[in-house]
Amino acid sequence: MLVDDEPANLILLEELLQMKGYATVSARSGDEALSLARASQPDLILLDIMMPEMDGFDVCDRLRNDTALQTVPVIFLTALDDDSSRLRGLEMMADDYLTKPFNSRLLLAKVENILQLSKMRSQAVSSQFNQQVKEQSKRQIAAAWEANEYLSEKFQLFVPEQLLERIAPQGIESIQLGNVTEEELTILFCDIRGFTAIAESQEARETFEWLNAFFTKMNDCITFHGGFIDKYLGDAIMAVFDQPNSHAVNAIEAAVAMQESLQEFNAQRHKYNLKYPVNIGTGINTGIGMIGTLGSDRRMDSTVIGDVVNTASRLENLTKIYGCQIIVSENAIVHAREFLTNTSPNSTENLLLKCDLEAEKPKRMISTSHATAADSHSPTNNYYYRWIDRVTPRGKQQAIEIYEIWPASSPDSEAKQLTQVLFDKGIQGWQSERFVAALGYFQQLIEQNPADTVVSFYITRCQEKLGLIPASSSSEMR
Repeated sequence: MLVDDEPANLILLEELLQMKGYATVSARSGDEALSLARASQPDLILLDIMMPEMDGFDVCDRLRNDTALQTVPVIFLTALDDDSSRLRGLEMMADDYLTKPFNSRLLLAKVENILQLSKMRSQAVSSQFNQQVKEQSKRQIAAAWEANEYLSEKFQLFVPEQLLERIAPQGIESIQLGNVTEEELTILFCDIRGFTAIAESQEARETFEWLNAFFTKMNDCITFHGGFIDKYLGDAIMAVFDQPNSHAVNAIEAAVAMQESLQEFNAQRHKYNLKYPVNIGTGINTGIGMIGTLGSDRRMDSTVIGDVVNTASRLENLTKIYGCQIIVSENAIVHAREFLTNTSPNSTENLLLKCDLEAEKPKRMISTSHATAADSHSPTNNYYYRWIDRVTPRGKQQAIEIYEIWPASSPDSEAKQLTQVLFDKGIQGWQSERFVAALGYFQQLIEQNPADTVVSFYITRCQEKLGLIPASSSSEMR
C-alpha cells in the first residue's frame, strides 16, 4: 500500500513496484490509508510523513495500536532528512526510514528484504503456534484419556466389567437401550435375615457402616469364585456367575465361602453395635438368562432377567421356610456335577486341571455320584448337600427339586452326616405317604439333632397330614 498526498509520487511508486510484479493500492490521506489498510490487509506500507490533517507518524501510531494491523511492515518514505524525524520514526516502530529523492534500487531491495523477513517471521510464528497447538492438543488428549480411564474405573463400580463387555462391546459410548445377550448362567440371591429389626435398633450411619463391611466380605467371596454382583437390593445381593461350564460350581462354592466369611464377620460384630449375629439365606439357580440394558432412553440400567433370576429369588425365600442357609435348584446341582465329572482325571490334561484347581482351592469337589430324592452326598472337605423337597415356587407352573447345602464347618454338620440314613428313611416314608412311619423317623432325628430345621419342618408336615395339628399353607409352594 502506497500512502502520499502527492499524486505524482504515487504514480512513480506504482509504476516502479508494478514492474517488479507487486500489486499496489494507493491512498492520498491518513484517514484513507487506515480505512484501506483495514479493508485490504496489505503486506507492506510505504508511508509519507508530511500530509495534511493526519501525518504519517499518526498513521503509524494508529496502525501499531490496531491488533489486526500492528504487525504490518511500515517503511517511511519522506523528504524529512533530520535526525529528530528519523528517531521519531524508530519510536513509531517503523521497519525502515528512507528519504526523498530515493534510490530506486535501494527502495526495491528494502521492500524485497522486508517482505521476505516478514514472511519468515510469519512462518516461524505459525510454526511455533502450530507446535503449541499440537502440544496443547496432546496434553488435552492425554488429560481426556486419563479422565476417561478414571471415569471408566469409576463407572465399573456401578456397572461390572462383565456386564460392560456385553452391553458395551465397543466402549462405554456404544451403550444403547435394548443391547442384550442370551446365555446360560447361574444366579445367586442372598438376603439378610431380620434386617428391618436390626436397622430400627441403630442409627442410620451405624447401619451403613456394618452393611458396607458385610457387603465387602460377600463381594470378596463372589469375585474370588468368578462371579460379579449385578446389584444390591437394600439388604440383599444378586450375583451372576457366567464362566463357561463352571458357573454352577462357582456359585455354590461362593455361597459356602459367604457362610464361612459370615462367621468371621459375626466374631467382630460388636464393633458395629450388633447385639446378635447376622444370618443370611442364599438361593442358587442355573438356567438361561438375558443380560442387557433395560429402561428408557433417559434412564436405563444393566441387568439380568429371565426365569433363572426369578427362581433363584424364590429359592432364597424358601430358606426362611426350611430354615436352611443355602438352597440350590436341581439344575445347579446337575450342572455342577457334570462339570466336575468332565474334569475328572481321565486324561493328562484333565488331571493337570484338577491339580491346578485343588492347589488354589483344595476344597472344591462335590460328589459325582447319581442323586436320588433321598440321597446324601458328601463332597470332599468343605461342604455337603442333600435333597430336601420337590416344590412349585410361587409364580411357577412346574415343580422343581431343591437341595440344601451346608458348610462342613457349620455346628450341626457332623450330626447331619451321622443321621443321614435315618433322614433318608423319613423322606422315603413321606414320599410314599406313610406319614406315621415318616413322623417316627423324623422324631428320632430331632432327638439326635435338635438343630436340624429341615427335620422340624417335616415333623410339622407329617403332623398336619395326620390331623394332629391344624394345617397351614405356604405362600411359596404347593
